[in-house]
Amino acid sequence: MNEALLRSLTPSVIGILVRRGADFAAAEDAVQDALVEAVRVWPADPPRDAKGWLVTVAWRRFLDATRADTARRRREDLVEEEPAAGPASAVDDTLRLYFLCAHPSLTPSSAVALTLRAVGGLTTRQIAQAYLVPEATMAQRISRAKRTVSDVRFDRTGDVATVLRVLYLVFNEGYSGDVDLAAEAIRLTRQLATVIDHPEVAGLLALMLLHHARRATRTTSDGSLVPLAEQDRGRWDTESIAEGVRILQAALARDRLGEFQAQAAIAALHADAPTAEETDWVQIVEWYDELVRLTDSPVVRLNRAVAVGEADGPRAGLAALAELDDSSPGSQGSPGSPGGRRRGHPLPRHTAVAAYLHERDGDLGTAARLYAEAAAEAPNLAEREHLTRQAARLNALPRH
Repeated sequence: MNEALLRSLTPSVIGILVRRGADFAAAEDAVQDALVEAVRVWPADPPRDAKGWLVTVAWRRFLDATRADTARRRREDLVEEEPAAGPASAVDDTLRLYFLCAHPSLTPSSAVALTLRAVGGLTTRQIAQAYLVPEATMAQRISRAKRTVSDVRFDRTGDVATVLRVLYLVFNEGYSGDVDLAAEAIRLTRQLATVIDHPEVAGLLALMLLHHARRATRTTSDGSLVPLAEQDRGRWDTESIAEGVRILQAALARDRLGEFQAQAAIAALHADAPTAEETDWVQIVEWYDELVRLTDSPVVRLNRAVAVGEADGPRAGLAALAELDDSSPGSQGSPGSPGGRRRGHPLPRHTAVAAYLHERDGDLGTAARLYAEAAAEAPNLAEREHLTRQAARLNALPRH
């Protein structure tokens, strides 16, 4: 049973049904029924034309649902107009489906779920497992999303940036359940790259490949986090790194820089360094300057402060962090001040960054206190345990 083939055909089959007159929600339901039937039938009787088989079965499922639903009497004429069997349409609706699933009227979580279902071909159960929510909850989320976009014109131009943000959200979920969402995001981004020629699509694909190449070294066997500087670079996936660098170089050569290309350039510099000590931090700061220009994001400024601390010393990093605090509404002091910074900073990882820079600067007491604060603010158990260990390590050292 070739599940990858089924998933790759899903968007175009949905597109064909929509072009024949089905609304998006009904088309997606019918295609899911056809996929279930394919899983049952194909192992014993594989079709010669997989796409044509799916279109035929999905269309019949749609017609069956139309006949059974008295509220859809307006579609009765379609029952008499079933197209003759034959090769499926060659029109590729994949890109339009990406745009539809990433519609601005959807919340990010709904857009991600709908993309995984309609474009990725995953079942509701698989998506629910990946996001660690009950299947019924995920089914409701997907149903609401389908209702939201049911009246959206299928031929309306979409926003590439929104699609890329949705795919990046999928990638950052990583792995849980029986679906590897990081690998699934890479597959979907590859698919998107085949139907749209856009340097930021290439930039996102390169970024995913470069980050994914380090995946095996990010945690120990017991799930503990391993910081980038301590990872075993000999275990990084060199093929993924090489592919990511090639894709990035081709995108940068087009001189249409975007935020994903800039992020990928930073990831490539980390991947290129044989050891942590040989990392080109000066060039990384320059790329962060480009990212600040492109996004003016507080998260980017926070990461830039780390890079400045590595390139120009921890006090320079603390000064960059203080600038970030001073530019925040309601700021109360800075991480470089004797009192450290206020608890509960709204920016994720801010306290951990301040702790790291204070440790580099030799202020171990402040660093230990901030590591403990950061642990209390950590969004997950692995990060909390890592920061707690950092605080304990410093507290165990003799003070002079």
